Amino acid sequence: MRYLSKIELRRGQPLRQLASAIPKNAYSDHQVIWRLMSDTDAGARDFLFRREQLGHWPTFYVLSDRQPMASDPTWQVATKPFTPTLAAGARLGFVLRANPVRTRKASTDPSDKRRYRDDVVMQAKRLEAERELDPGRRPSQAELVQRAGATWLADRAERNGFALEAIHVDGYRQHRLNKRGQQTAIRFSTLDYHGILRVLHADRFLGAVHKGIGPAKAFGCGLLLLRRV
Repeated sequence: MRYLSKIELRRGQPLRQLASAIPKNAYSDHQVIWRLMSDTDAGARDFLFRREQLGHWPTFYVLSDRQPMASDPTWQVATKPFTPTLAAGARLGFVLRANPVRTRKASTDPSDKRRYRDDVVMQAKRLEAERELDPGRRPSQAELVQRAGATWLADRAERNGFALEAIHVDGYRQHRLNKRGQQTAIRFSTLDYHGILRVLHADRFLGAVHKGIGPAKAFGCGLLLLRRV
C-alpha cells in the first residue's frame, strides 16, 4: 500500500509561529516530511515529495510507503491510499519537478569508477557558446531550458513506460544547500515540467511513478503528479 498526502501548515496559529515553521530550503523540506512519517525509526527514505508555494505558505504533496501522521500540531495532513488503475493508452496530465543531469565517466580508463553529473541546461549553454561565437545569435535561456529539458525527459520516457504528447519546461533554478557538519555545499538544479503523457506499459509506468524520475529525490525532485485528461 502506498499513500498520497497533502501537507499544509495548520492555520489559526500565531503568525510568528507559522512563519518560523516554514522550511527555508530543500533540505529543511525533507526534514519536515521525515518527522511526519509514522515510523521514524525506518532507516531509508521511502517517500517522494514536491513543494508548492502559494504566497507565503508551502504545501507539500507526498507519495510514501508509510502513512504520514499529524504528530506535529504545526502541520495538518490529509492522506488517501494511492491505488491508481491504469492501462496502456491512458492519457494523463502531469507535473514534475526534476533534477536534469546526464552522467558521464571521468575518464576512458576502465579502472576509473568516478562519474560526473552535468546539468543539461548549463551543458547546452556551453555547447551553444562553442558553436556560435556571436552572443546575439545564441538561443535565449528560455529556449535552451525548453529544448534541453524536454530532450532529457523524452530520453527517459520509453524505458519508464510512457510517451510524451505535449510538454512545457520552465522554472530553471540552481540550488545551494549548506548542511550542518559538511564543509562542501550541496549543489543541484531543478526544472519544472507540465504536459500530457500517454501510458505505454502500465506496470513499468507505475514503477516509475513509485520510484520517481531522475536524481535529487531527497530534495523534492522526481514526483510525478497525475490527472486524467
